[in-house]
Amino acid sequence: MTQSSSTPHPLTGASPPDARSSTPRGRAPERRAASTPFGPGVRLGRPFGFEVRADFSLLAIFVLVLLNLGLGVFPAWHPDWSPALRWGIAFGASVLFFASVLVHELSHAIVGRKLGIPVSGITLFMLGGLAHVEREPERPQAELLMAAVGPLSSIGIGLVTGLLAASLGAGAVVDAEDPMARLRSLGPLATLLLWLSPVNLILGIFNLLPGFPLDGGRVLRAALWWATGDRRTATRWASGVGQAFSWAFIAIGVLMVFGFRFPIFGGGPVQGIWLVLIGWFLSSAARASYRQLLVDQALAEVPVRTLMFTGAAVVPDDTDLDVLVHEWLFRGNQRCFAVTHGEEFRGLVCLRDIRSVPEARWTETRVESVMTPASELVTVSPSDDARDALRVLGERNVDQVPVVEKGRLLGFVRREDLLRWIALREGLV
Repeated sequence: MTQSSSTPHPLTGASPPDARSSTPRGRAPERRAASTPFGPGVRLGRPFGFEVRADFSLLAIFVLVLLNLGLGVFPAWHPDWSPALRWGIAFGASVLFFASVLVHELSHAIVGRKLGIPVSGITLFMLGGLAHVEREPERPQAELLMAAVGPLSSIGIGLVTGLLAASLGAGAVVDAEDPMARLRSLGPLATLLLWLSPVNLILGIFNLLPGFPLDGGRVLRAALWWATGDRRTATRWASGVGQAFSWAFIAIGVLMVFGFRFPIFGGGPVQGIWLVLIGWFLSSAARASYRQLLVDQALAEVPVRTLMFTGAAVVPDDTDLDVLVHEWLFRGNQRCFAVTHGEEFRGLVCLRDIRSVPEARWTETRVESVMTPASELVTVSPSDDARDALRVLGERNVDQVPVVEKGRLLGFVRREDLLRWIALREGLV
């Protein structure tokens, strides 16, 4: 998906009427067929029914991995290789590495689906991958299985590729005085697999670290949840452990920048800065994950009808724009109006829709000709869970969504009302 140059509609998130997509948006969260929780990026396909996208940040990491292999690793292992062979194997290794990251995330998604946990898709980005889970597991056993399968799949890939590399290089010459001789005697495929094996093993082991929200941190939370019976307490403890790990990474990274070396991590400013970035990401993610749990619990089992706003003005679909502007727009602070035909909800008309028509034509232009039709709006029903409504607001990056039942507009669910309820229930700022 590429970003449009047009400005999104202020309420619906759609493009303006002359450039909006013709693809109908769904209605209630569980009935949306084309919900896209992804940011800007490139769609890679739908393996096993999960939409996979690559964030643009992935390109930078792909280039870094490619350059590291093409300029550093493979020239050291095989100085006799031609540039074309060296860069070809480096490119193939880079692609297979990110394919193995995708396998890691697909394993989460497939197990989640088997356990009844909806996964809307997968995003690959600079720090790895992310499976978009629409709701948290309801049981600690489910979270344990879903979290553990990712690292185990990476470790499995590492072991298999390592065994294949060993079998392909079984006849290589071993020279005790020249340890690199065996590497130089390996063929291109064995070399590729030999590099891919430890990378996947490290990926799997790193994700098993009990630093929430890494997979290992989720395993820890599942164990604590299982032991205490309280997901909130388990999340708070796991989040604390995750932040401790993140600050340890940041501290080690800073020391590496200033010349210190550490086992496993090594040394040097580049590795140090990278470790600081990983630590910062983990710290932010740990705080955000705990806060998200508080939000989910505050909105749990709260129907939209409890929190929806019912005081918004509506206009008939045969109203002309001149009347809308002078009788409605200038007499209140509302900038977007629901359009109805009797009791039927027809769509929304906003300030930008009015601006699309020259003022001289306002008296002859009806609201229905410039509104965004209801079929192109994302809506929720009054019985929907407030958590799903908040998710819709976040996915669409809008502040309010119409509440519709049997074609009738009942009100709007607004971000400000949901946040006010959360603050009331949980004491969140």
